[in-house]
Amino acid sequence: MNETRLQFETPDSGEEAARAELYGLLSMLFYQAPDAPLLAAIAAAPAEGEGELPDAWRALQAACAAADPAAVRDEYDSLFVGTGKPEVFLYGSYYMSGFLMEKPLALLRAELAKLGLERSDAMPETEDHIAALCDVMRVLITSDDVLHGSIATQRQFFGAQMQPWVQQLCDAVAAHAQAHFYRHVAALAGAFFAVEMQAFDMS
Repeated sequence: MNETRLQFETPDSGEEAARAELYGLLSMLFYQAPDAPLLAAIAAAPAEGEGELPDAWRALQAACAAADPAAVRDEYDSLFVGTGKPEVFLYGSYYMSGFLMEKPLALLRAELAKLGLERSDAMPETEDHIAALCDVMRVLITSDDVLHGSIATQRQFFGAQMQPWVQQLCDAVAAHAQAHFYRHVAALAGAFFAVEMQAFDMS
């Protein structure tokens, strides 16, 4: 992914493009720590509306404006990389089964294969990493393919592969004492995923 593709439309606009861009942004932020240009782009992006999601967006913008890129990078490494076992796991299999590389990952790979999607050789993380899953949602939303782009396909994928555990992940990040910048990322992700769940329930 490349931050130059992100247009940072207002997250509460309700447009499909805004959903895709927000999934793309969350993918980037969970895949690696943001650099100075990305922090500046988020801080300068539009911010409109009222409610939990717009409020979380503005809080992240304020955190980006005040952030030191080196400190954010250290925080990311401390929380999600570490030495041996990370402080917070970013993998769905861990939350759904208690272990990595288990049955949930195999089921995910089978579902991705049905969609004609597979992990790039350049991607070191497994497919159940939250960044990879957010990117799959971005691809589905922006796809011109009738199957991929349908709300039914998006609802099925999100419901099976993300909904069972993403709020647990967001809560774990937000509650961690070492999460300063990333508690705002988790708050935005949690608010966005809650909106997604509600919209899929109504569709």
